[in-house]
Amino acid sequence: MDHPYYPLGVSIPNYRPNDLPLSRSLPIFGTLIGAVVLSAYLLAGSASDSRRRVRPVDRFAASWFALCGFLHIAFEGYYILHRTDISGKNTLFAQLWKEYTLSDSRYLTSDIFTVCVETITVFAWGPLSLITLLCICTNHPSRHLFQIVVCVAHLYGVALYYATNWAEQRFHSVSYSRPEFLYFWVYYVGFNAPWAVVPFFLLADSYSRIVTAFRTLHEKESQQKNE
Repeated sequence: MDHPYYPLGVSIPNYRPNDLPLSRSLPIFGTLIGAVVLSAYLLAGSASDSRRRVRPVDRFAASWFALCGFLHIAFEGYYILHRTDISGKNTLFAQLWKEYTLSDSRYLTSDIFTVCVETITVFAWGPLSLITLLCICTNHPSRHLFQIVVCVAHLYGVALYYATNWAEQRFHSVSYSRPEFLYFWVYYVGFNAPWAVVPFFLLADSYSRIVTAFRTLHEKESQQKNE
């Protein structure tokens, strides 16, 4: 059956066109994401007490890791569960995946790299994102350890994701994305860009907090030695 995906002629068995307009499916998905992010933002604020001031960056981080947890476990988990037949499904998540894969058809061809990266994301980075969220809301001492691990994982993953696609285009002249601005620059580049930017910001915050904590500890130990 004909399909709109690149490279032209790529085999996508049992392809079934979406029957829900993007103008309807996207607001539903956006509402789900908004509910998750807003809930985490409010939870981070309500978890504060008189002894601890919740910084704006903490609320942002809580919202970010809630978003990551939802996308990794629910949305990408759906892909892993239905990766062999998603092209023929018309559930909300399947239709959103088929729309996104206009920018990267590897998701509809069971590409080994994509399946492996998504499997690790679903079973490792998704749960760790939620653990980080819990640590933020409870002010747990291990918060920055988990935050650093997840942020580095996101940077590594998005670097590989961009690099493998670029290498296929550069060395094999194979493009998995349609050439239109919407699909390449908005979907492929834009939708993934936050995972190449936000982790740097959160890593900088973790670095600052850890350095401050150890500086305070060293000063305290020096004072105790001098007494």
